[in-house]
Amino acid sequence: MRSPDADSKGQTLDKASAASHCVSMSTVLTFGDSNTHGTPPIANLDTLGICDRYPKGTRWPTVMAAALGKEWDLVEDGLPGRTAQFDDPVMDGVMNGYPALRQALQSHGPLDVLTIMLGTNDTKARFSATPRRIAEGITRLLDLATGPEMQTRHAGFKVLLIAPASVIEVGVLASEFIGANARSTALTPLLRAAAISKGAAFLDAGDVVSSSQIDGVHLTASAHKSLGLAVARVIRGF
Repeated sequence: MRSPDADSKGQTLDKASAASHCVSMSTVLTFGDSNTHGTPPIANLDTLGICDRYPKGTRWPTVMAAALGKEWDLVEDGLPGRTAQFDDPVMDGVMNGYPALRQALQSHGPLDVLTIMLGTNDTKARFSATPRRIAEGITRLLDLATGPEMQTRHAGFKVLLIAPASVIEVGVLASEFIGANARSTALTPLLRAAAISKGAAFLDAGDVVSSSQIDGVHLTASAHKSLGLAVARVIRGF
């Protein structure tokens, strides 16, 4: 919670003026992939590549922000296809979450809370990544977020690592996620251990929601609501 003490020209504001013109806000950045972006389950291959997105108030970050209250400012940064560590050649080669997180932390703020929910796309068959390798990529993100450079830049912020719900190998995306159910299920305890080791909070989304039976990857609107409320509960406990 921060309250500026100078106006845009650098002139000091007295307490009465500051109170009347400034509202102390906290800021949360939600960093993730299509399930943070708000992509609905995909039933038809013809819709792949179309930017379909749940509206504000349905997406879990906006549900979370509403539950936290007006004192919180939300920055949404969810990119469909984003991985924790791979430059996906099938998706323009620019899906690596590490440089994206660095840019996000340099672009926004000062932050009070950062949430990270990644790993689902890393389980795609084309990457042939073991759960441990996926966890190592996400641990690098935690290293970046909890390290002195970014913590100093933002005067300190909390990090919440969210393990995504396990992939279900069904629907039109099943061929991309062959073997992903086992990989994503094994990933969760590794992410819990990573969060503990880096001093981050942890939430297993699989305790709250399940991936849709339509495409096995994305969340339904009701799941977004449940996840948003669960994340808000964790943040209120900071």
